[in-house]
Amino acid sequence: MKKILLISSLFLLLIACGKQEQPRISAEARLNLANAYYTNGLYEASVQEYLTYLKTYALKDARRANTFFTIANIYFDRLHDYEKALEYYFKVKYLYPQSTLQTEVGKKLVNCLERLQKSGDAQRIYEKEAALDKNQVKENRPGKVLAKTSTRTFTQGDLDFEISQLPVYMRDAFEDKKKKEEFLQQLVLQELLYDSAKRQGLDKDKDVLEGAFRAKKGLMADKLLQQELKDKVKIEARDVELYYEAHKDKYAEKDKKGKVIRQKPLREVQQQAAQDLSLERQQQAYQELAQRLMKAEDVQFFNNRIR
Repeated sequence: MKKILLISSLFLLLIACGKQEQPRISAEARLNLANAYYTNGLYEASVQEYLTYLKTYALKDARRANTFFTIANIYFDRLHDYEKALEYYFKVKYLYPQSTLQTEVGKKLVNCLERLQKSGDAQRIYEKEAALDKNQVKENRPGKVLAKTSTRTFTQGDLDFEISQLPVYMRDAFEDKKKKEEFLQQLVLQELLYDSAKRQGLDKDKDVLEGAFRAKKGLMADKLLQQELKDKVKIEARDVELYYEAHKDKYAEKDKKGKVIRQKPLREVQQQAAQDLSLERQQQAYQELAQRLMKAEDVQFFNNRIR
C-alpha cells in the first residue's frame, strides 16, 4: 500500500513539474507597460520591460524580431548607446533572417558603425545591404506617422523626443501646434540635407572632418564637466536660505539712487536664489578643476609673447 502511495505521489509530482506555470501578467499588459515607459521617456525601464516580455512569453518570430528592433532603436535614437544598439540590430539580422526588417536593420548597422568610427566595417555592410529590396523596409517607431521621406518616417514619438532635447526655456514655445508643425518641417529638411550631403561625399570633406573633430572635443569636455560638477553643486533648502541671508541686498527693490525701498522675502526669490547659488558653485568647482588639471600637467603661460 505504501509503495502504491509513493508511486502515486511521484506521478503527481512529475505532472506538476512538467506543467509550465502561466505568467500572472498577460503579454498584452506587459507590452502596454513597456510602451508606456517608452512614451513617457523612461527608456531604460522600457528596455527592461521589453526584455522581460521576450523572456516570459511564447512569441512568434515576427513579434520577437520586431521587439528586438524596438530595443535597438531605443538605444540608437534615444540613449545614443551605439554599441548596445549594434548588439540588438545584430540579433534581428542573424536570429531572424526572414524578417521584413532586414533592409532597415542593414541601414542601422551602417549608422551604428559610423558613429563608433568603424568606417571600414560600415562600408562593408553598406555594400552588402545596398542590393536588398528597398520595398521590404518596415519602420517600427512608436506613435502615429507625421511625415515620410523615401528613406524614413517621422512619428509623434520622434517629434516629442526632439522637442524634449531642447533647453527648458525653449520648450514652452512648442505647446503651440503651429510651432510643432514648423519644427517637424525643420527636422525633415535637416534629414534631407544630411542625406544629400552624404551622397555627395561631404562626410569625407576635410572641413567637415575638422569641424566634427572640434565638436567632439567640445562635447567630451562638456561631458567631463558635467560628471565632475554634478556632485559638487547639489543645493539643499538650507543652503539657499544661507545664501539669501548673505546676499539680501541682491534681492531688494531699489529706487533710482540705489536706496532699498523693499526687501523681498525668501519665498518670492527662492528659485532665483537657488539658481544664483548653483551658478556660483559651478563656477567655483570649474575653477578648482581647471587649477587641478593645469597643475597636474605643469601648464605654463607666456602672456608677454602674445601680440
